[in-house]
Amino acid sequence: MVNQSKPTVAIFGGSFDPPHKGHQEIVRKAVEALEIDRLIVLPAYLNPFKRSSLASAEKRLEWCHKLFDGLPKVSVDDYEIRQGKSIRTSQSVKHFNTMYEVKYLIIGSDNLSTLTDWHEFEWLNKTVTWVIATRKNHPLNTEKLRSWKILEINFPVSSTTIREEIDLHYIDNRIKQSVQRTLHDNPKGKH
Repeated sequence: MVNQSKPTVAIFGGSFDPPHKGHQEIVRKAVEALEIDRLIVLPAYLNPFKRSSLASAEKRLEWCHKLFDGLPKVSVDDYEIRQGKSIRTSQSVKHFNTMYEVKYLIIGSDNLSTLTDWHEFEWLNKTVTWVIATRKNHPLNTEKLRSWKILEINFPVSSTTIREEIDLHYIDNRIKQSVQRTLHDNPKGKH
């Protein structure tokens, strides 16, 4: 039997609550910078470190499809949402490793301070190369990481700020009305 190698992928998981132009820039730069066959955008059903999200899982998935479908080498996957509960990153990496070689895990630099708290961090650290998207006011403390790359992202925005300030400046026009309706129906981001 011929040993055929699996396609190489990067996973970009997150709440995407809502997805914004910073996320779009991360996807664009990652596809450009990484030697991968595919980038998987993986919206979480619920971030294991959060109690709730503003938008439903289905709405966040719909937004991601509108923004990322059709981009070369990019696909949106509903694996975590289909589970109907909070899924740990290590479980998702193991799932996708059955079909692909998960080479990269894309995270924001704001995750670095809690990364060692992630379930099976040591295993993840041995398994993947971390791709760290820079975020203003979040230091690049990489001393615990085995292997990493930096993606310079210069968008001064976060989903939290968008929810709290109802500022849609960094929301793509394709989903702006839907995000605005969701924010209006859930004042101050309370779910």
